[in-house]
Order: sequence, then C-alpha cells, then structure tokens
Amino acid sequence: MASAVATMHAEPPGICVFCASAPSARYAPLARGLGAAIARRGARLVYGGASVGLMGEVAAGALEAGGEVWGVLPEGLRSREIGHLGLTRLEIVPDMATRKARMDELSRGFVVLPGGYGTLDEWFEMLTAQLLRLHDKPSVALDPDGYFDGLFAWADRAVSEGLLATGPRATLRRVATVEAALDEVLA
Repeated sequence: MASAVATMHAEPPGICVFCASAPSARYAPLARGLGAAIARRGARLVYGGASVGLMGEVAAGALEAGGEVWGVLPEGLRSREIGHLGLTRLEIVPDMATRKARMDELSRGFVVLPGGYGTLDEWFEMLTAQLLRLHDKPSVALDPDGYFDGLFAWADRAVSEGLLATGPRATLRRVATVEAALDEVLA
C-alpha cells in the first residue's frame, strides 16, 4: 500500500540583523543592500521592527526585493521607533528582554551593522549565550570600513590582560561584504 506524503512549505531561515534605529546617510546603503541580499538568498529578515533609521533601511531593502520581514518591537518603543506597518509580520512584545529572546528564537544567525548601545547589547547577549552553549548560532559584524575597530581592539586588549580567553574572543568576528556576512550565517 502506497502512502501519501504531504508536501509542506519549508520555512525560510531567519537571519537577524541588529542595527541602529537612528538614521545614517553613510550606512543606509549598506543596510538596504543587506536587506535585499537576505531576500535574494531566500531567507527571512528578522529585526527590531522599526520603520526608521538603519532598521527601516534594512527592512525596506528586504521588502523591495520581495522578501519576508518579521519585526519584533517592545511596546515601550512602539511610538518612539515608529513600528513598521508594512512588514510581513510585526510582533509587539512587552520589553527588551522578550524582544531579544524572540529574535533569537526566530533566527539561525545574526548580522550586526553599525549602531549604539542597543545594537551592542543585542549582539553581546547572543555572543554570551553562544559562549554559555545556549545556542551555536553564528554572528558576524558587517564592517566594511572599520566602524568596529575600537571594539575589536578592546577585545584584543582584554585577551592580552587575561580578562577574556582566546576562545570567546574568536566568537567576535567581522567581515567586509554583505555576501561574506550571509555566507557566515547561512553556512
């Protein structure tokens, strides 16, 4: 007796992008290009849910390229970051801790663009979780022009002073191109 096998639509892999909700003429093309490349690779963009700043740019790039875009926005930032209403899906969560946990659940890897405290908070939480073996998802900074040089110098100094082991330091990685970033997180 033959059995019927239902063909199910496979979920696209989620790639989480951490970046600024502030505008940056310098990094807007990079963010938009990353969003478009994520869509072209058949992946889903997962990000902070804002329509402004680099967040808005990465979402616009993915949407313009026909991609799925899922935003995760804390209730308290809904009006300040102006939640993007044109997304495939926008989840409103109670707080930043829930946002980070949800973005982690939805993603198979993380790409970090220039940003401030919030961007680094999100990235370092994922790096710490990886160090604690809570996940094994790759993360990489997309850094074509040395924006993160100071951060990498700090990490190297922390290793030289015995405050950070070389294993955890190795998880702090960066690449110079969109394609290299996507190769890292989709490998």
